[in-house]
Amino acid sequence: MATFFRLVAAERLKLSKSYIWVLALLSPLLSLAIGILLSPDSIGVSSVQEKYMLLASSMASFHAMLFLPILTGILSAFVCRYEHVGGGWKQLLTLPVSRNHLYFAKFSIVAAVLALSQLLFLAAVYAAAAYHGFASDLPWSTLLTGVGSGWLACLPLAALQLLVSVSWSSFAAPLVINVMLTIPNMLIVNSEHIGPFYPWAQPMLAMLSFSVQDSGAFALPLENILITVLGSFALFLAAGLLYFNRKEI
Repeated sequence: MATFFRLVAAERLKLSKSYIWVLALLSPLLSLAIGILLSPDSIGVSSVQEKYMLLASSMASFHAMLFLPILTGILSAFVCRYEHVGGGWKQLLTLPVSRNHLYFAKFSIVAAVLALSQLLFLAAVYAAAAYHGFASDLPWSTLLTGVGSGWLACLPLAALQLLVSVSWSSFAAPLVINVMLTIPNMLIVNSEHIGPFYPWAQPMLAMLSFSVQDSGAFALPLENILITVLGSFALFLAAGLLYFNRKEI
């Protein structure tokens, strides 16, 4: 276990020497701008619950539909970047470290930065609500459920992206594919048959299904979406570990 924490510390040090982690600030700041510019009173919304649903859904739509899937791909590719350059995998794996520990350490860093982005988004929702004068009446249990569910829904995609990033030495190719698969979210999230099983759409479905009553995939209970999320997470993580342990370096 001590070796695992040392590997996590090493991955964190590599991340801190770059500016990739700054991307975790970008979407919450843009979401805050959306929340401030959106005026619930000007469109006739009066109750606190309606104001919250309008504010949270508008901010989360941009954040979870586009940014979270793209950020997940960038982080997954970045944590493997150093090892793909100059025989880094060979140098690292000659040390007395477990491949499982190394894989989990890289995954933990990705999950931690995604959690940071979600916490900053939570702060952005509070700040926007405070700007509009109803922060004291926020439904915190609902808000925390949505933010936490969105983070959990990112984990299957992180596991899948990490598998792809370990497999390909190119830094750009996984990112291009990730962006191409993120763009269809605008259509897929409305499908109750495809949306819950599409990893790039799961973060948005998880964040919005708890508070938005809509047709299609948004009408599915949060419990159903999370069961699908956990199942796909176990599948992608197991596939990644199996491939990494059998990968010839």
